[in-house]
Amino acid sequence: MIQVKMFAIVMLISVLAPLASEAAAYCPSRCVCDDVKLHVTCGEGELDVLPIALNPAIERLVIKFNRIKAIDSSIQFYTELTMLDLSYNHLLGVPKSIFMYQKRLLQLHLNNNKISSIGNKTFAGMNELRVLNLRGNFIEEVTKSLFRALPKLEELNLGENQISTLHPDAFDGLTNLRILHLDDNAINVIPTPSFRPVRLLAELYLGLNTLNQIHPGSFEGLQHLRRLDVRGSMLVNLTIDTFRGLENLRSLDISDNHLLKVPTVALSILGRLEELSLGQNDFEIIPEGAFYGLSNLRKVSISGALNLQRIQSGAFASNTNLDTVVIASNRLLVELDEGAFSGLPHIENVILRDNAIRTFREELLPWKQLRNFDISGNPLVCNCHMRWMKDLLREKPIETEQNQVICQYPERFAGEALREISSELLGCHQRQSDKDRAVVGAVLVASAASVTTFILVAYRLRHRLVDALGPNWHNKRNSLKEEKDLEFAKAFPEIEYHQPNFNIYTCNYQQMCQAKMAQHSPPQQFQHHIYETPIPVSDL
Repeated sequence: MIQVKMFAIVMLISVLAPLASEAAAYCPSRCVCDDVKLHVTCGEGELDVLPIALNPAIERLVIKFNRIKAIDSSIQFYTELTMLDLSYNHLLGVPKSIFMYQKRLLQLHLNNNKISSIGNKTFAGMNELRVLNLRGNFIEEVTKSLFRALPKLEELNLGENQISTLHPDAFDGLTNLRILHLDDNAINVIPTPSFRPVRLLAELYLGLNTLNQIHPGSFEGLQHLRRLDVRGSMLVNLTIDTFRGLENLRSLDISDNHLLKVPTVALSILGRLEELSLGQNDFEIIPEGAFYGLSNLRKVSISGALNLQRIQSGAFASNTNLDTVVIASNRLLVELDEGAFSGLPHIENVILRDNAIRTFREELLPWKQLRNFDISGNPLVCNCHMRWMKDLLREKPIETEQNQVICQYPERFAGEALREISSELLGCHQRQSDKDRAVVGAVLVASAASVTTFILVAYRLRHRLVDALGPNWHNKRNSLKEEKDLEFAKAFPEIEYHQPNFNIYTCNYQQMCQAKMAQHSPPQQFQHHIYETPIPVSDL
């Protein structure tokens, strides 16, 4: 009976097609019909069934945001379709073999409907289909060989459904699949053989599921995988076997999980990785050598990590090809160690906005070489320590209204743009005077230390210096000493030390003593020495 109906429809199409080509095709209200390009696009409206009187030669049919509840046999009138988009309608299901006459169909978009189940005969006859979008429906299970009828399928989107079960042979026959979306479902286990048939897979999206863990061997056979997304999958631990077999991976997203530390060991086997996102996890620090082994890493994003407080020196030391770093919205991040970004000769873009950092050091990054940087949204203390940043913002106008560098402390600067505050208000004049005094003091201390060191060294090496100068210098030294002694002796005549004592006599009568003293008085030229010359012991 079904075959008879199908035959009648085909006969009707063969009769009507020539007539349609001669007459103007019907175009519903709120639709745009282009008979040259053979495109029909119907925007938001009240269509509840597929139009039957459109040009049967159309190749592209888009009916979005309408009220279509079922795909009926009228679709069979449009055998030349290469793209059909029925997204954002009220479809409850897809009849078996309904698209068997769309032999040229390349893209089928049924996303954001109310489809609850599909069978392995749903897509029968669609041998040329490349893209199938079933995102945003109510599908609960992917059964065995469900897509075997689509041997040329390259992209399959099953995201935002209610899938909890993946049959081990769910993707059997999809040997040309390149992109697979399974994100935002209820998958808690990945059956180990599930991805074996899709060996050419390049992109796999598994995020927003309840995986908890990824068993070893889950990605076995995916040597061509370039991008893996497992964000928001409640992962608590990653081992060295988690990503085994993905040595050619280029992009990995493990953000929004419950990792307590950076999975350095698990990541180390991904030697060709270029992009890594691991924000919104539970680690508190990014340690030294956190990304060891990722020598080709070019971009890393660590955003929204609620417990992150510190990035240690040498955190990215192994990633010399890194050109973009995004560390944003980490509300407890107060410290970037000196040397946190050392050893990054290719760094060009640094986003450090919306953290809890109060000041930035000029030595932290080669700021003037960066093409783009953003430090907005931090509780900045604006003082002379940030004068260099103020000058840089004037030289390098990269600010916009969205990323202005605004001061928060001290209170008098709260809400003001750093670049607009004068150096004097930042306290740089007093700081420069203190700096000058400090420099002078340092020079004096260094000079004194140098002189003291020289004297001590010379004293300790005095004997060696004498020996090194030789006997001639020693004889000359003795000769100089003798000449000095002779001059000293001439300055003090011998008479001064042998002058007889004229002052000590035993007298009974004062007159006799005075007479004797007068008689024996020394010559006048020596009188001033009488009471200054020492008394010889022999005269006492």
